[in-house]
Amino acid sequence: MSKFTGIGLIALVLVVYGLAVAANQADPVGTWKCEYNIGDQKRTSTLMIKKDGDKLTGTMSWPDQKDTPLKDVKSKDGELTFSAERVLQDRKFNIEYKFMVNGDALKGKGTLDVGGEKRDFDIEGKREK
Repeated sequence: MSKFTGIGLIALVLVVYGLAVAANQADPVGTWKCEYNIGDQKRTSTLMIKKDGDKLTGTMSWPDQKDTPLKDVKSKDGELTFSAERVLQDRKFNIEYKFMVNGDALKGKGTLDVGGEKRDFDIEGKREK
C-alpha cells in the first residue's frame, strides 16, 4: 500500500466517523423532558419521538393532558418540527414547535394562535437516559 493510499483511507474513515457523530448529535428519537415559561409560570411537558420505518411519530404529554399525538413530525439537519393540540379548560390550541437538536439537548420555540394573534414561547428539553 502506498503512503498516499494509506492517508486517503485514514481520511475516508475520519469523514465517515464525523458523519456518524453528526447524525447522532441530531437524532431526535427518544423521550425528552421539556421546560418552558408562560407568563411567570414554569411549565413542563414530556415529548416522545419514535421512528416507525423511515417516518417519525410521537406524542406530547403535559401534567393535565396525556399522550397527544404529534402531527407532521419532520427532522432535517438537526431541526425538528411538528405540531400538537393542547386542550386547556375545554379550549383547543394548535401549537407549532420548532427545535434544534444537539446531542441530548433540544432548544426552540412553540408558537400558538390566540384569537388571531401569534404568541411564541421558548422551550428547552433534555433527553432521558
